[in-house]
Amino acid sequence: MKILLLADLESKYLWDFFEKSKLEGLDLVLAAGDLAPQYLSFIATYTTAPVLYVHGNHDTCYDKTPPDGCICVDDTVYTYKGLRIMGLGGSMCYNMSKYQYTEKEMRARYRKLRFKLWKAGGVDILLTHSPARGINDQDDLPHRGFMVFRDIMDKYHPKLFVHGHVHLNYGRNVKREDTYNDTRIINAFERYTIEL
Repeated sequence: MKILLLADLESKYLWDFFEKSKLEGLDLVLAAGDLAPQYLSFIATYTTAPVLYVHGNHDTCYDKTPPDGCICVDDTVYTYKGLRIMGLGGSMCYNMSKYQYTEKEMRARYRKLRFKLWKAGGVDILLTHSPARGINDQDDLPHRGFMVFRDIMDKYHPKLFVHGHVHLNYGRNVKREDTYNDTRIINAFERYTIEL
């Protein structure tokens, strides 16, 4: 399955210098937050693949202008062609804005999904905005990851964990890919295509 991953920065390659062929052959698009709703609507218009997204910490505009033709998977377990995708958007709470959560609040969101996870038989892809604590996150509060994401990976061993939030241009130590036990972790900053 060919999956396009997006987060944090609208890709000029896809938007400003668009050619329809750049979106051909995709099976799925996963957006990990902080993208203009018009950009996601644009992507959804030119691909036959479903565009699934979670909210980033800057996505309050989605309340008035949600991306057309896209599916929000925040706080649910969504199944597509046998892949079970769990969505938990938002970042660590640093200024009390919407789509920001304390560790306790994020853990409560996960607990509310346990029945759906049990019913689905687990999760294949964990889609979030923030990274997991201690894996590709930063020390400052706004870019700190959530411990509960590590707990989810420990319990369910998803094949893939997709996040954004920590931009690749923040410094040399920011990784595009990493692994945690059996889980492949990808920072979806701007755009990245994978085969799963």
